[in-house]
Amino acid sequence: MTSIAEAGVAAAAQGHAVTLTTSDGERLEIACAPGQNVLEAAREAGAALPSSCRSGTCGSCHASVLDGGYELESYAAAALPEERRVRGEVLLCRTVPCGPLSVALPYESSRILYGGIPVREGVITALEEVARETVRLELRLEEDGEAGLDCQFEPGQFVELEVPGEEVKRAYSLANTGNWEGLLEFYIRLRPDGAFSGYLRERAQAGARLIVHGPQGAFGLRETGLRPRWFVAGGTGLAPLLSMVRHMAEWQEPHPARLFLGVNEEPDVFGLAELDAVADELPGFEYEVCVWRPGESWSGRSGTPADAVAAALSELGDIPDIYICGPPPMVDAVTRAVAGIVPEEHVFHERFLAT
Repeated sequence: MTSIAEAGVAAAAQGHAVTLTTSDGERLEIACAPGQNVLEAAREAGAALPSSCRSGTCGSCHASVLDGGYELESYAAAALPEERRVRGEVLLCRTVPCGPLSVALPYESSRILYGGIPVREGVITALEEVARETVRLELRLEEDGEAGLDCQFEPGQFVELEVPGEEVKRAYSLANTGNWEGLLEFYIRLRPDGAFSGYLRERAQAGARLIVHGPQGAFGLRETGLRPRWFVAGGTGLAPLLSMVRHMAEWQEPHPARLFLGVNEEPDVFGLAELDAVADELPGFEYEVCVWRPGESWSGRSGTPADAVAAALSELGDIPDIYICGPPPMVDAVTRAVAGIVPEEHVFHERFLAT
């Protein structure tokens, strides 16, 4: 195993010793100054751990404490549900060690950014409404010296988009796959009072520039053999899952794959052409759209993705890996629906919290 010092990153000389162990066995040794949280200490030591809001509201920096004492600063209940907290799960941006601390990170060492999060500029090349209060945004990264338009990332990751000259920065998952053309694609739900939503509604247009922080994040495909993969999306939670199934299609991965997309009403449906394209390219892939409050013209499934997944599991032979992304209530409902059937270590999720 490798220490953070061996990776060329210096830990602080004084403070509480913290050992972070990734899912592939790499150990990172850092030190937290009194009153400092683990996420800040890691960043100061030169290791940017997956995170987003850094204020206890998004849940992106969750991990599990194996040993040691700590205090949790205030956080949003949706970001760290009580049942997870009592099992020793924490948010590293709110975790302040009281002494030596040992923490298990739920991702591989490749998701840690040594030297900081990349920052580049991108130009808006497309902005179009694809459903009610939902837009598709496409950016092209600017030339980056000798690196050219290197736009490689893992399916499931996100970037933070910032309006130049304004304190408006929000995290959005990528819907496309890594490429050499510098293209980034997003599906974004426009919030009534959202600062970035207001920018997209009122001022954004082709040719406008945005600052891109990333890619970053730990959500993504896991290697667990050839188990079937099921993907469960709520609204724009489709974006990272679409990236995953597109990746599977590009690489012709042999896993049986199934995707469930849930929306509130018919005007909220989007992404069907993109999912049809995946179905054309990926043998064994199928998808289903669930409308919670359907109108008379809706001929598909009524209800929630949790209902659809529960029904499908009752007819299943092989137990799948399940990837879930969307609003916390949907993620929690699907997690409850699969509990006792799919082992917890084969359920992966990302919560979308309004900011």
